[in-house]
Amino acid sequence: MRRFWLKLHRWLALALALPLLVVALLGSSLVVLKPLDRWLNAELFSVPAGAAAPDLLERTRQTLRAEFGPGASFVLRPPREPGESLRATVRGTPWEGFVHFDPRDGRELGRRGEREGAFNFVFELHSSLLMNETGKPLLAVLALAYAVLLLGGLVLWWPKRWRQAFALVLDRGLLRGLFDLHRTGGAVLGLLIAVPVFSGAYMAWKPIPQAVTSIAGQVPLAPPKVSADGGARPPVPLDMLVATARARFDGAPAGYIAVPAVGAKPVRVRLILADDPHPNGLTSVWMHPLTGALLRVDRWNELDAGARANSVIYPLHTGELGGLALEVVNALLGLALVLLGVAGLWLWWLRRRTEKQRQPRGRRDLAKV
Repeated sequence: MRRFWLKLHRWLALALALPLLVVALLGSSLVVLKPLDRWLNAELFSVPAGAAAPDLLERTRQTLRAEFGPGASFVLRPPREPGESLRATVRGTPWEGFVHFDPRDGRELGRRGEREGAFNFVFELHSSLLMNETGKPLLAVLALAYAVLLLGGLVLWWPKRWRQAFALVLDRGLLRGLFDLHRTGGAVLGLLIAVPVFSGAYMAWKPIPQAVTSIAGQVPLAPPKVSADGGARPPVPLDMLVATARARFDGAPAGYIAVPAVGAKPVRVRLILADDPHPNGLTSVWMHPLTGALLRVDRWNELDAGARANSVIYPLHTGELGGLALEVVNALLGLALVLLGVAGLWLWWLRRRTEKQRQPRGRRDLAKV
């Protein structure tokens, strides 16, 4: 069995180590790139502090609808702190990306494509391998590969004498040093590294939370259906819809407002409640896009099990659950995974080269043939 785990660990690492390490390194870099991006592009994210226009959301919707047409959908992120801009995410059009507005008068500050700029490009590469929905199952495969590597590594590490379980011998040559670093470092850090790896896979691939919901004996909540009523009358102003949604929870701030294509789906207002650990809020108020009728209210702690778990899994993965300290820890764990992987690949290459050098000359020539 030890030989089986050794071969499985080795060849799985050789096959999938590179994409796994790249995703980990990109995730660590996002911790630095996010604030750097906001500093370098302050004209998009920051405005002088001032009162927001009373019709800001409706004005933004009309501006976007006039340019992108009825088939486009938008996700608006209202300012959460004084001096922040309003950001609109545009989907369902030939151009997809982010448009920033001054909340004081609704004036456009600038725009960037979905993969334009270092942070946006790295985020898309980290979260979907630049393949949109197609890349997310591949991320789940990488997480599964890491689980097998971790299990195999622990089996191979499991000591017969616990006094030597965490020994590091660094003065007997490079080969022995890499072996101890890879073996002991993987055993000590492997389970910690698994947290960002598995939480990322959970968010990336929808069948995982759906499976959690099924195991809990529940049915995943689907968005409520929109009836055809409302006629040809103009839609209720978006600011009024958001005000109604916020009033349901004592004026809780809105994290995001999802505005669908015309007549397609309900408007979804996500609220940030004080007891919700998710930084963007998972409580949803669903409203008819034309009449403003209340369709359904989903409080974050009453969601199905798979969706409710995101309230902790998302901020745990990004580090926002523990503030700057956890963000730094997550970044260091990503770098640790990269270093462990590099050490393992280097160790394999050194051993392979040493074995070839130990072979008799005739056998080496025969191997080349």
